[in-house]
Formats: sequence, structure tokens, C-alpha cells
Amino acid sequence: MSGAEEPNAKRSPNMTEVKFTKIFINNEWRDSVSGKTFPNINPCTGDLLCDVAEGDKADVDIAVKAAREAFKLDSPWRSMDASDRGLLISKLADLIERDAEYIAHLETLDNGKPVKDARGDVGLSVKCYRYYAGWCDKIQGKTIPIDGDFFCYTRHEPIGVVGQIIPWNFPLLMQAWKLAPALCCGNTIVMKPAEQTPLSALYIGSLCAEAGFPTGVVNIVPGYGPTAGAAISEHYDVDKVAFTGSTEVGHIIMQAAGKTNLKNVTLELGGKSPNIIFADADLDHAVETAHFALFFNQGQCCCAGSRTFVEESIYDEFVRRSVERARKRKVGDPLADESEQGPQVDQVQFTKILDLIDSGKKEGAKLECGGKRHGDKGFFIQPTVFSGVEDDMRIAKEEIFGPVMQIMKFKTIEEVIDRANKTVYGLAASVFTKDIDKALRVAHAVRAGSMWVNTYDVFRCNAPFGGFKMSGVGRELGEYGLQQYSEIKTVAIKVTKKNS
Repeated sequence: MSGAEEPNAKRSPNMTEVKFTKIFINNEWRDSVSGKTFPNINPCTGDLLCDVAEGDKADVDIAVKAAREAFKLDSPWRSMDASDRGLLISKLADLIERDAEYIAHLETLDNGKPVKDARGDVGLSVKCYRYYAGWCDKIQGKTIPIDGDFFCYTRHEPIGVVGQIIPWNFPLLMQAWKLAPALCCGNTIVMKPAEQTPLSALYIGSLCAEAGFPTGVVNIVPGYGPTAGAAISEHYDVDKVAFTGSTEVGHIIMQAAGKTNLKNVTLELGGKSPNIIFADADLDHAVETAHFALFFNQGQCCCAGSRTFVEESIYDEFVRRSVERARKRKVGDPLADESEQGPQVDQVQFTKILDLIDSGKKEGAKLECGGKRHGDKGFFIQPTVFSGVEDDMRIAKEEIFGPVMQIMKFKTIEEVIDRANKTVYGLAASVFTKDIDKALRVAHAVRAGSMWVNTYDVFRCNAPFGGFKMSGVGRELGEYGLQQYSEIKTVAIKVTKKNS
């Protein structure tokens, strides 16, 4: 059925057709070995959207075997010219662009994000694939003048079978961030999408087959983390695992790699990112950007500006304007172009956020607005703003992953740098000021993988992204991202000198 529609394709209530719900291995669709499925829930209503094949260890074993076969030296994939590999990735980008509107609606249906944001994710995904398509025939080693009569050079070779586990907050984009560099380097893939949002990943699998990727190069196994995800992490024939998700699960994956074959691991994990607003900042711009930094994607963003530090002299005015902006935020049907905020991804996330909001009230923070469910169905939460937040409160320490803004007061640059760094995380940070010296001082002092000045959430496929401390290991995107998917081999050749 290479790339073809499943015979029992389903149509959602809003007429977005769900075409693929099975496991994708060797460019074919198949039921799980167990025959089990799991429910895929519409976050707008809480109703069943469709049932998806539930992969587990048996299915992962089959997918890994297929990927290993595709990685053999004499396979079509390994023997392919690097430039032709780039053409395949470019073809995949073209197909995604062709189906952009359908994919955006599918992503919104599955995840709940506003369709205008989903369209943005599609565009960024296309750019990511095209960027790495251009890298395929430019991955080069070096010649090294070592001592002695030797010719020494390095080769950058693919790692092998790569397990990739992607999250539910940006399903399509995180798939691109993982697939594109791994394919660029010549690896084969076994991917597990998040159980909450498997639909766009499966659709991209169909496009990989349509683009002409050889069988076994891309395999997609939907399922649960403790079963399918664990099977990938623990598999002795998986050479690397790349994971985006919670720090808690990151610990589990790294432990699994250590207990088995010491597979290479890259992790992009949680954050509690500081967003520092100085009194000399452009206040209108800072308020709007801080609002975006927190509420974008329903607050379900690993690098959300979730600790908003505001200098004392402008604190009250900043709070007033932030509350005013939050109250104007349009929450509703994510398929409506005017909606700024859709539902949280599922009941678990919905309940967790409301619990943390309750903890903020109990611990003495001032609830300025929101704090409750929005509407009477689905997983919508009102845009919520807290002021008077202290560093030791749960809402200031734990990753909420929801539309809950915490605004904290500071007096001096030394104080705010110290407080910004008092966290186990180090994914991102930002500073707003018109003073370039102050901006650079903060940018260099805060321990975070990405630092933004007078802006937030600037992502480009040619610039690396990743975290310090417990926010992760390794980097994604850019030339740095290629390092995570290649092994460096040193070759030394004895040069025989003949007597004249």
C-alpha cells in the first residue's frame, strides 16, 4: 500500500479526513501485532476522534529489523549518492507543501492549536527539510597532518538505526527537526509519535513512501511511552535515541541507554525560562512579547517565558497591561482564524494546569485574571495571570505547560541574574532593555541554551537549539544538528617512501 490511503479511512465531524491510523513499517500500513488500538481524542470536545493502532515491543522489534535491513552497506539507501538523498528530502518537502492546508487542519484537529499556528508549523517544517536537503552532499571530513609517514583524514558516517520519540505540543515540527537531519546524514529511523497526537506523523510517513524513500528507511510506530517508547530506548539494535519531552522521561531514556548498549542519546527537555523586563524597555513591545512568550501554543511550549521578571519601578504598570492583554485573548474554536488560543491537548494536561493554578492561590500569589475552565466542553482554560509570585512557589518552580503567566518583581541586575539561574532548567531566556551593555551582560550571565534580546521564540532551521543543565543534552537544527546524527571515523594510511 506504498503511500496509499488506508481502506478504512475515517472522517472527523468537521470533515477533515483522517487517512492513516495504522503502523507504518517498510512503506506499508499494518495493524499492531497485538491487534490493540488506542483512542485518539479531540481536545476541543473530549470526544473520540479515531482509534489508532497501538504498537508495543513486538512492533518496535519489526520496525527496528526493517530499519537495520535498510541500513546495510549494499542497500539502496546506503549506496545512494548523497546528492540523490538530498533530492528525496526535497521531494518530501514539496509534498508537504502541496498538502499544507490539509496537514494544518489535521494538526489542529489532533492537537487543538489554532489553525493559523498550525499553518506556521507546516511552513517551518518545509523549510527545515529543505535546509537539510541542501546539506546532504556537504558533510565533509578533514585531512590532518599527523606526525610520521601517514595520510590521515576523517569521515562523517551515519550512526545507524535511530530511534526518535517526539512530543505532542509541536507534532509536525518536532518530526521535521528529528527526521530531516537524521535522513540527511544517511541514518534509518524508527519513530514513535506522542500517543496524544499521532496523526500528522503518520501522514508524513505516507508522504515519505510517495516521495520514494526506500523501504525501511522511515518507520513510524504509534503507541504509549512505557511500552513502545521504552522498547525503542532499551533496544540493543537501536544505535541512538533522540527524544523531546519532559525531563522526567529524559532521565528514564538515558538510564535505559546506559543499562543496554550505551546508545547515543540527545534530549530536548523541560524549561522554566526567565523573561527579564527592565524599566528602560519599550513597554508596549515588552508587554505584547511577554504575552506571546507565555501564551503561545496554549502555553504548551518547552521554552515558554514562564518566569516573567519585571523591574520594580514599572511592575504595577506591566501587570496592569498584561492583565488587560490576557483578558482580550480570543479563546475558542481553533479552526476559526480569529482564535488565538485553543484547548489544552488532553484531560491529563488540563487537570494538571488547574491544580497548579489552585496551588498558586493557596500559596499567596494574586490571581489577576482567569484561573478557570473556559466553556463547558473540551479542555479549554482561561488565560490566567498571577502577580506577587515568589521564587519558592510551585508555579514559579514547576513547568506548568499551560496558559498561566507568573509576574515577579526585581530591583537590581545582580539580583535578577542570580534568581534567573536558580533553577534546574536552562533551555531559554530573554531580556528586554534599550541598553546594549545591560543586554549583553544578562545574555552572557544567564545559563540557557537560547537567549533572546528584545524578542522571544526566534527559531530558524540554521541556528541551533537545545538546553543547559536538566533541559537537555545535545543540540538540534543548524550544522550543529548534524553532529548528533553522525559518527566521526579517523583513517590513517601508511605512506611508503621509496628510495630515489
